[in-house]
Amino acid sequence: MPTGVYVRKNSVIGRLEAGMAADHADGFEQWLRERRYTPLTIIERMRLLASWTQWSRENGYALGTIRGAHAASFALIEAGYRRRFRGDINKDAVETGKLFISYLEDRGVLPRLPAKPEPALMTEFMGWAREQHGLAETTLGTYRIAILPFIAQLGDDPATYDAAAIRRFMLARAGTVSGARLKGIGVGLRAFLRFLIATGRCPPGLDHAMPKAATWRLTSIPRFLPDTDIVRILAACEGERRLRDRAIILLLVRLGMRASEVARLTFDDIDWRRGSIRLLGKGRREELLPLSQEVGDAIIAYIERARPAMPARALFLTETAPLRPINRIAVKCLASAAYRRSGIDCPHKGAHILRHTAATAMLRHGVSLADVGSVLRHRAAAMTAHYAKVDLGLLSTIAQPWPGRSSC
Repeated sequence: MPTGVYVRKNSVIGRLEAGMAADHADGFEQWLRERRYTPLTIIERMRLLASWTQWSRENGYALGTIRGAHAASFALIEAGYRRRFRGDINKDAVETGKLFISYLEDRGVLPRLPAKPEPALMTEFMGWAREQHGLAETTLGTYRIAILPFIAQLGDDPATYDAAAIRRFMLARAGTVSGARLKGIGVGLRAFLRFLIATGRCPPGLDHAMPKAATWRLTSIPRFLPDTDIVRILAACEGERRLRDRAIILLLVRLGMRASEVARLTFDDIDWRRGSIRLLGKGRREELLPLSQEVGDAIIAYIERARPAMPARALFLTETAPLRPINRIAVKCLASAAYRRSGIDCPHKGAHILRHTAATAMLRHGVSLADVGSVLRHRAAAMTAHYAKVDLGLLSTIAQPWPGRSSC
């Protein structure tokens, strides 16, 4: 060591060189850089990796047992362990350890663990639902969450399913979830039972044993935001840093798109010459929406000035590392963040209220119920008629004559 040079024994570099990351620290740093982590985040991740690898070495773990080290450290944090000194492990260090394992898998240093297999019934149902009913992956994901606990409790032999067991399962769930969530569980399980009936695994009519949640459809007044609130939300999305947010909010509130539809948009779905957006809706139905000048300008501004240079056909990408196409949850979170920035106090902070707002705005501006239903892509006229409740004058277009005597 050169004379006069002082190196702290507890330095990040020293701890990395002494642990399981000794031969992989530089590669991990470059891997983070390729995924567009910011320089400050990379510095913090390397510091956390040094803390985690030091803890692993002190507890007898090496690169060959790195997954065991992560499992042990995760269990330690979950048990309530708190950092005792600077450089000790904490929750963020354990998460960085997991990220380091992902890097090692990506580089082939570690073999990828096989995914936990789903029950065969679940796999068959998913394929049947895609092929026979064209259900979207987001819908299937919701069904999966409802069906897996059902199979775990009742077993994987449909011949043993009966009405009493189905009712016991639903009554047990009723005590743990809301009425709306219970209704969603019932929808998923009813679809699953119909699959079992269609494939001859269950007797016909067993799906009628599924009790219905005590909720009534279309009885409430549609939730929507007034025009003044929409102006405030769009104002909260002004500036170069919010170009993606503005484009997404406009797709939601002007065209009434669903969060999942926005997340799935690709460059191939936009026809600039014809001024239209192609959507793959429910049941794999391909539909077209008009691309207005306001929405088109917002999308072009995002593509030209804010979209990361990533070779992906998806239109909207995440802004922070790791870069990837956004999902419907990201769209909902983005909308909620816009509400907070605009100072709007609304109990419903998801993206779907903007779809309701688009429908009611079209009705208030004289668009017919049929045209609103066409834009929203409703299959049933009753769904569109639900929005007429926000305007008493529009109710006359759907009101039925009173069957009794005329009023005095």
